[in-house]
Amino acid sequence: MRSLTEADTLLIEFSKQLTELRSVSTELILPEDQKAVGRKDAGSAIALPNLIEREGPKTTKRFLEFFTANIRNKNTRAAYARAVGQFMDWCDRPGVSLGTIEPMIVAAYIEEMTKEREPQTVKQHLAAIRMLFDWMVIGQAIQFNPASSVRGPRYSIKKGKTPVLSRADMRKLLDSIDTSHVIGLRDRALLGLMVYSFARVSAVVNMKAKDYYQNGKRWWIRLHEKGGKFHEVPVHHLAEEYLDAYLKAAEIAEEKNKPLFRTTRARTRTLTVNGLNRVETWKMIKRRALEAGVSVTTTCHTFRASGITAYLENGGTIEHAQQIAAHESPRTTKLYDRTSDAISLDEIERIVNLILPRSK
Repeated sequence: MRSLTEADTLLIEFSKQLTELRSVSTELILPEDQKAVGRKDAGSAIALPNLIEREGPKTTKRFLEFFTANIRNKNTRAAYARAVGQFMDWCDRPGVSLGTIEPMIVAAYIEEMTKEREPQTVKQHLAAIRMLFDWMVIGQAIQFNPASSVRGPRYSIKKGKTPVLSRADMRKLLDSIDTSHVIGLRDRALLGLMVYSFARVSAVVNMKAKDYYQNGKRWWIRLHEKGGKFHEVPVHHLAEEYLDAYLKAAEIAEEKNKPLFRTTRARTRTLTVNGLNRVETWKMIKRRALEAGVSVTTTCHTFRASGITAYLENGGTIEHAQQIAAHESPRTTKLYDRTSDAISLDEIERIVNLILPRSK
């Protein structure tokens, strides 16, 4: 059983994790003075939204438990923290308390959000608010869930919006990386692995050195997917070449239980024992895309979409692409298929015959 001091420390660490991913204007939980770690009252070590703090220690504890005990995935936790924090800040006005929030108030907030945000973002915020109020109802902090009857905006999509690089631009990007040092080798191996295995960025950066292993005559990777699942994929020969060059330069192949892709120590080009995270990888991709002169809209997901599109252009099937990408449904894989975007210029030029010549 943890002591009170250890529990307080856990809450302080949790608050720091959320603070890193929340904007200053909508901060939900902020780290307080480190002296607060030793206090018996864990709630006093964290600054809460005013609407929750006014409800007293029981409601405060239940609110914190929603994030610490109910939500296991750290990315979901951070996203829901932003959503709930913005809603609580919006509701923080005279005469409004947690118990007086009604469906009309939630509906007004969703309607206001719909004017400024994308539908998928609005639906995520509504889902977070519903889950929070359900948790508070079960804990008897409030009597009913005011968000349960509120409907979000309709959103249907048949083709994803993820930017895709052509095969020429992808080759240009990978070839532009300076591989005379370990950082360039690391970046090339990471990007190559994402494009040649259709892997999510989180699954790749969470890999350990032991997750790149030999099985028979082939090398495989073990990806850490959502929900604690592992997905094993054979490595493409080019990705294998990139990984081998990186591991040889980094000299970390024998450090099996440590991160495969690691951060650097300041500007020394020396690897640390800490693993890269998604944000650091995103910044690296933006920098590499700018240096290579390819689309500045390139994101982490671009490599997943570009790999799937290239595979399908070469005669691959949606079913096999789904299996490689570890998608639950082929409809999800289809969102990454951009083969139909390659409309030839000759077909477009046919339209000219429909235009009447301009009269003199």
